[in-house]
Amino acid sequence: MGLWHVYYEDWQLECCGTPFSVGDEVSWPLLLGDADDVLGGGWYDQLTKVSGPVAAGVTPVLSDENGLVVAVRAGAVEGAAEWVRLVGLLTVENHSDGLPEVRGRVRAVQLVSQEYAPLAPGSLTRAPVPGERRLRSVDSCPKWFGDRDAGAMVTLEVPDTDSWLSHAVRKASGLPEDALPGTETEGIDGASLAALLETLSTVRRGPGWD
Repeated sequence: MGLWHVYYEDWQLECCGTPFSVGDEVSWPLLLGDADDVLGGGWYDQLTKVSGPVAAGVTPVLSDENGLVVAVRAGAVEGAAEWVRLVGLLTVENHSDGLPEVRGRVRAVQLVSQEYAPLAPGSLTRAPVPGERRLRSVDSCPKWFGDRDAGAMVTLEVPDTDSWLSHAVRKASGLPEDALPGTETEGIDGASLAALLETLSTVRRGPGWD
């Protein structure tokens, strides 16, 4: 069992998604994209690292050496060798055909509150401020989001995989380096896991903006 951070953008869920709760089994089409393209970047603690062969196609698919099979951006692997290493942000992508479905269990949900600012003084156009966001833990993800909420950061536990995040959780839990994948979540309920994940994140936490 590997833990993976997955960002579910508000409009993706509101348009074509189904609300979910901690403990639910889900199946989502996932894309590993450039983290800087999502809300201005600054996702340092939520990044995913994958390494493995890529199958060519309209949307290339990477088979990670630790078990995850996920779509990747064509530009990220164009001209690359057969075996590639990528770091990015996993997102739910409901509007692309042919993406592999990743099945797993929701272990934690954090709503993402994003701060925006005018593009220029006096401008009515607003853009996300890189890195200026907060996460707050909830038991369920809503169908509709509030004005400040930009989506949900979900911790998905995927069978037969291992991950960068799982290694960090095992280390934080004091487990030995040779502990088997999945031992980091044995006997841990959703609330306790969410609290542990918060200690690994530098993103500000709280019920709202000051």
